[in-house]
Amino acid sequence: MNAPTTAPTTALVRSFSGVERAAVLMMLVGEEEAAAILQKLEPDEVRQLGKAMFTVADVSEAEVAGVLDDFVGRARERTGIAFDPRPKIEAVMHRALGQEKADSVLARITPAEAACEIDLLDWLDASEIAGMIEKEHPQIAAVLIANLDPSVGSQVLELLPDAAQPEILHRIAKLGPITPEAVETLRHMLANRSGAGQQATQVQLGGTREAAKILQSARKATEQRVMPKLFKLDKETAKAIEEAMFVFDNLLDMDDKNLGTLIRNIDGDILTRALKGVDEAARSRFLGCMSARAADGIRDEMEARGPMKLSEVLEAQKAIIQIARNLAKDGTIQMGGGEDDYV
Repeated sequence: MNAPTTAPTTALVRSFSGVERAAVLMMLVGEEEAAAILQKLEPDEVRQLGKAMFTVADVSEAEVAGVLDDFVGRARERTGIAFDPRPKIEAVMHRALGQEKADSVLARITPAEAACEIDLLDWLDASEIAGMIEKEHPQIAAVLIANLDPSVGSQVLELLPDAAQPEILHRIAKLGPITPEAVETLRHMLANRSGAGQQATQVQLGGTREAAKILQSARKATEQRVMPKLFKLDKETAKAIEEAMFVFDNLLDMDDKNLGTLIRNIDGDILTRALKGVDEAARSRFLGCMSARAADGIRDEMEARGPMKLSEVLEAQKAIIQIARNLAKDGTIQMGGGEDDYV
């Protein structure tokens, strides 16, 4: 009896969603063409497509052929998209939206940078780490804290002398590529406790978003003490940290009472433009804190306006964030943040 024939095996190819297929194309075309496409999209579509561009960065040649059969020839020349997509995505976003708007979008969709891996830190508590770096140079303390999870980093920061906290946070915000020598100094300091060392490699740490995450995880009293001193030290960096600490999506963390109070202080035109740039779940969260009649009016106005420029949406959202901050400062509303102190 003849053995049954079997079909030849083929490499498994991922099944791409529609937005991922569009993302593959965006990664293949030039920056100018990609920017022209982005300018014609709705705000939600820009964010979704930007996220998808990161997820398909490792697409194989076979997968490109499967997604874009009639572009196989050009795809073979241009793709091994297994490179860092960050520079191209940032260039496309900046060309399409301008630096300020692009940075706002990228802040939401860019994956976190990989930090240097120092396994020993997982076995130390905040007090041990603080004790080890208390007398070290502020730059060494900044590098180590930036390498920690923000919730742990905030604890370490709070355990350090009050006078040192603003400078360390400032250095975290200004960190960039760290030299092998600096990383080796940190690892050597930790290795003295474990008897083991690791090979030094250059890594990217810190930044205003990382500093903001650390301060967000700290107690409210720490934020209130550190930020005024940081503004005196470096007003521009302090402002960037403050803006990174609170984005439009954070408004969803407010309870219905505070969100309703905020909405009553927002002009209807600004609210309409701002809600054009959020998904339906977030939109319903806002409209659910309004009367049915007012909510229907906002929905009708959004539909009547049709497509809206992303810059207009971001400007409206920024205005609402500022209104929320002002109301929080005068005690009219309470906003989320680090855990408050109680006495």
